[in-house]
Amino acid sequence: MSARNRIYPVFIPHLGCPHACVFCNQHEITGAAEEEALGQLNSLSENPPQGAAYELAFYGGSFTAIPVEQQLRYLEAAGRARDCGAVSSVRLSTRPDAITPEILERLKQYGVETVELGAQSMRDTVLRASGRGHSAEDVRRASAMIREAGLSLVLQMMTGLPGDDDDGAVDTARQLIALKPDAVRIYPTVIVRGTELERRWRRGDYREHTVEDAVRVCALLLPLFEAAGIPVIRLGLNPTDELSGGAALAGAYHPALGELVRSRVLRNRAERQLAQMHCNGEYVTILVPEKKLSQMLGQKRCNAAWLKERFHLAALEICPDPEIADLVIEKDPYGALIEELWSHYPPKT
Repeated sequence: MSARNRIYPVFIPHLGCPHACVFCNQHEITGAAEEEALGQLNSLSENPPQGAAYELAFYGGSFTAIPVEQQLRYLEAAGRARDCGAVSSVRLSTRPDAITPEILERLKQYGVETVELGAQSMRDTVLRASGRGHSAEDVRRASAMIREAGLSLVLQMMTGLPGDDDDGAVDTARQLIALKPDAVRIYPTVIVRGTELERRWRRGDYREHTVEDAVRVCALLLPLFEAAGIPVIRLGLNPTDELSGGAALAGAYHPALGELVRSRVLRNRAERQLAQMHCNGEYVTILVPEKKLSQMLGQKRCNAAWLKERFHLAALEICPDPEIADLVIEKDPYGALIEELWSHYPPKT
């Protein structure tokens, strides 16, 4: 599976899920009805796209928990889109406790290739506090069945849920890695209007998981998945008109959250290296691959300013280098001398 696939999302009604997760207000996120979803699929079949076919993705509800008759209507419509060449593959999202061998066999018969499981956490205390209605063992069991069925497995996790913390998020990441998914999505918690989480937040029973909180913890998680060779195909909720228009009341909702996290990962790495080099008061140059220059600098050069202050550096330069594949940090032994010479003999302009 590739993050570069052309995705055709179809949001299905929030049916079938027997639980009300504290963070969920599905109508705010999807606003879709069955007729609308089927209309999308029929339109796709009648007007196939030019170029590469889409990967069709059913989002919004717990697909395998809705009535079988409804599932079949969606899958048959997806099959027509496949038959005409508009769709190359199908994937869907569901709950860990809505997976059985029989369900997976039906999905395979209709051409589904990827199943995404909303694991959210691998700590049962967090799952209970969030009203998920399933256990960590359900995640393990469902993941094993999906892999045994020969389907691609994508696991979704959240950060900032009630009762969770950074250690819990790292523990969840490590347990998800052990399940060997083909990819993961990380969704820091957003407080959406009309949810139980909003009510807890307004009562003071839940502390907002801010953008800064999400960047901090996700910068711990991303290297874990990358080291295991597991791509993170999404960081943060995909911006929508509903969320941007006021449905996202608070929490880690940011249109460029992934970029902020990757920038923090680089800052963390530079911090560790500078600490080992004992660079306090030194003139330092950080060389980075060209494509990572903006991430290393940070928004409005915030990483550069933070590192300079953190280590009381006399000067810090962050420069691109097309010849390197990783960060290279060097002390500049001539920095003080050049500054001294320039103070006496400033360059002519």
